[in-house]
Amino acid sequence: MNPQAPRQANARTHAQATAHSYLVGLIGSGIGGSLSPAMHEEEGAQLGLHYVYRRLDLEALKLDIAALPDLLTAAERMGYNGLNITYPCKQAVIPLLDELSDDARALGAVNTVLFKDGKRIGHNTDWSGFARAFQRGLPDVSMERVVQLGAGGAGAAVAHAALTMGAKTLTLFDVDAARAASLAEQLQKRFPASKVGAGESLAGSLADATGLIHATPTGMTKLPGLPLPAELLHRDLWVADIVYFPIRTELLQAADALGCRTLSGGGMAVYQAVDAMRIFTGLEPDAERVYGHFQSLLQG
Repeated sequence: MNPQAPRQANARTHAQATAHSYLVGLIGSGIGGSLSPAMHEEEGAQLGLHYVYRRLDLEALKLDIAALPDLLTAAERMGYNGLNITYPCKQAVIPLLDELSDDARALGAVNTVLFKDGKRIGHNTDWSGFARAFQRGLPDVSMERVVQLGAGGAGAAVAHAALTMGAKTLTLFDVDAARAASLAEQLQKRFPASKVGAGESLAGSLADATGLIHATPTGMTKLPGLPLPAELLHRDLWVADIVYFPIRTELLQAADALGCRTLSGGGMAVYQAVDAMRIFTGLEPDAERVYGHFQSLLQG
């Protein structure tokens, strides 16, 4: 007997009954402040859909990452169309999936899981979301020498985006030096025209860098603070943060004070959501409308 048969049969029945109704969610830890539910539900309504988005917060549920297999199974059985995946589950979810998109496979990280025809299909919209936000907010900055903090799931995505956008030299730092070295090796193979490596001295690398990308959880409301000594920043740097809650992190405030050009994580949050909605529904969200709604949520 095909072990996937019950899943496939249930998926077909659910799809027939809910052609214009979508139930999706977000799995992560400490996601109570996420604006994804509001963004997805509002744009779903604008598209004429009955669209419900739920948080599955490991912290609030008093669970850890070991609960991820059970949560995916439960969501699947309850008729979810898909899930967004965030810290700390973007890499741990991969062994639990049936298929990966080319981007997700290359990056080794998944932030969007589609349940379709009894299969779990992993995608990555973080890298495309970051790239679109960067091109909107920092369209003409130098990509000559870029330093990135963070080599986890989100870090892999934004590093890929930076190299896709033409970073000539990319130096990675992470609290786990081996993880930074491993990611650098993978990226160097995919982008042979650029120079990618794990850094040894953050101060030395930043001294002549043209840009800084921050891709760790530090600076989030639940993890306040700076991810590096403020004195390492200088006004010739542009600074891009992927954290968006709060929208002006301590890192961005410090960079703004020096006169650096900065980019918040808000644009990435918007564009990755737009790309994820397209995967869940097969419809094209209005990116500018979602961006406008995101801005209103921040002000509210």
